Amino acid sequence: MSWAGFKKSMNRAGTTILQKTGQIERTVDREFADEEAKYKTFEKECQALHKDSKGYLDAMRAMTAAQTRLADTIDVFYGAADKSSDGAMAAHAYKRAVDDLDTGLSREMDAPYRTTVMEPLGKMNAYFPVVNEHIAKRAKKLLDYDASRSRMNKLIQKPSDDPTKLPKAQQEHDETKEMFDMMNEQLIAELPQLLDLRVPFFDPSFEAMIRMQCKFAEEGYEKLSGVQRYFAESVRDDYAAGQLDAQVEGVLQEMKELSICGAS
Repeated sequence: MSWAGFKKSMNRAGTTILQKTGQIERTVDREFADEEAKYKTFEKECQALHKDSKGYLDAMRAMTAAQTRLADTIDVFYGAADKSSDGAMAAHAYKRAVDDLDTGLSREMDAPYRTTVMEPLGKMNAYFPVVNEHIAKRAKKLLDYDASRSRMNKLIQKPSDDPTKLPKAQQEHDETKEMFDMMNEQLIAELPQLLDLRVPFFDPSFEAMIRMQCKFAEEGYEKLSGVQRYFAESVRDDYAAGQLDAQVEGVLQEMKELSICGAS
């Protein structure tokens, strides 16, 4: 930072302190404050959306990976007992189904989801540092304007012996006000426009996300439904009738009666 830049920063810091103690009047623009508050809410929501969209994809990967591990274990479990049993055939069919789902996630959802959902969200979030820089510059120009107005008013209220001071203070006031007004009006005009663009910007991503979720759910239902044909009709009927819990309890009771499971 140059000496001039350092001096200006110190002057602004001094102005901030004087404003906090009430010695310099602070300009309050309600219109800008309202637009900035809306923008900050939008920024926060977009950042959360980007984070959650990544979390969703990570969760989908984790789910299919865990499902694959479950299928591997179940396949080994049933295969070790009787490879020709209905249970073993169902376990093997389940393993094939979840393997296909895991592969399908990588092929049909992972890359498209990144392209249509995560990348647009990332691009939107990349604009926020630029917008925030403009807001920060406005704040600095506002401090300059408030300080110059204060100096000018003091010279008006208590004229100096030097007749050139007031014209210089007036010129400085006019220049800082013009600079501040330009940045302030730009932000007041363009912040709402940025927010208005969020819906048409996110519409394609939202639609793509729904389509991908539907396709993944439909494929999962189709593949896993095929596993059911390996179960006996009686098993499906018992499940529909809510009788499987009683069967499980019956098996657990038989296990309890084994001496190695605690029976005396």
